[in-house]
Amino acid sequence: MKEIIINNDNQKSNIVVIESGKVVEHYNEYYDNKTIEGNIYVGKVVSVLPGMQAAFVDIGEEKNAFLHIKDVLPKASNVTGNKNEKMSGIDIKKYVKVGMPILVQVKKDKVETKGARISTDVNIPGRYIALIPNSEFVTVSNKIDDDNEISRLKEIVEKNIGSGFGVVIRTAAIGKSEDEIISEIKKLEDTYKEITQRYEEEKENPPKKIFDVGGIINKILLALIEDIEKISVNDKKIYDFINREYPEAEKIINLVDSDEIFDEDIKAQIEKLENRKIWLNCGGFITIDRTEALTAIDVNTGKYTGSGTLEETVLKVNEEATIEIAKQLRARDIGGIIIIDYIDMEEKESEAKIIEVLNKCLKQDRAKTQVIGFTPLHLLEMTRKHLYTN
Repeated sequence: MKEIIINNDNQKSNIVVIESGKVVEHYNEYYDNKTIEGNIYVGKVVSVLPGMQAAFVDIGEEKNAFLHIKDVLPKASNVTGNKNEKMSGIDIKKYVKVGMPILVQVKKDKVETKGARISTDVNIPGRYIALIPNSEFVTVSNKIDDDNEISRLKEIVEKNIGSGFGVVIRTAAIGKSEDEIISEIKKLEDTYKEITQRYEEEKENPPKKIFDVGGIINKILLALIEDIEKISVNDKKIYDFINREYPEAEKIINLVDSDEIFDEDIKAQIEKLENRKIWLNCGGFITIDRTEALTAIDVNTGKYTGSGTLEETVLKVNEEATIEIAKQLRARDIGGIIIIDYIDMEEKESEAKIIEVLNKCLKQDRAKTQVIGFTPLHLLEMTRKHLYTN
């Protein structure tokens, strides 16, 4: 059973996604610091820095947003965008000028020390697809691995998408009818038309927000509503919002008259997600340290001594740690570069086994992940794109 519980207090919404009684995703959204990732703005360029190949754009937030040349130029690749392109010979002043209005979408949320990261490459999210204006490609989530389903979905989209639009087909599209997908295509195309109309109306008076994705709660529901069997919330406004935006939730949503709707077990699980050290069943433990640049995870044998060879003992702890690490990445929504310092293994077969286990566990994660592999220093490198800002 999959359910969502939303506990509202005077400061924030505390949101958990639960599968079979276990907290698998946890988010906080503070009233005075709501996520703006995904929102679309008419911004105003306030400075251009050729030495950085970047510009700063006023989008109406406390700190100006950062726009890099790679997020201005058309994407060179459907998979990597402009990430691998050389930009040294390009003059950003040809594309953005101080004072000009510009249509941008927030790609990375603001943090305490930095403004948001923005892009002129916008996308409009739906349940089954994401619409990519000014593109011509149709791509499929790498979590869809059935070749027949991939072909069916691509054929439906390619026959019905308008000129000048690209599409990313989401995992939720699996098994959906042609009518359902066509209906969403048309809805998202209409949404983009409204956005462009608002841009024309507001571009003389930037900055202005012209599209709001609705915060973390709406993002979660957009992705999961069809798989959810129960929703519990203790806030009437949120209850009314969900019923209004998601009529199908009427039979599964409950309004709870309580200041605290998490039971003791859920509270304990959330508390564990806030700990730096997490103990494993075998007696080993992992530590998680998040920095601005990356997340470092260390694996330790702890109290576990094992009964076999040293390699068997180490592999046992590393395997159990890998399963827990995948759970923690998902539950804490950890994004960016992740470095895992496993207990040293002598055999390459052991390292290969750990990568196999990690990849298998990450299939449960809705976020995009990439396991790079072990470095010469025997550190495992991977990346994860966070779903929402915690």
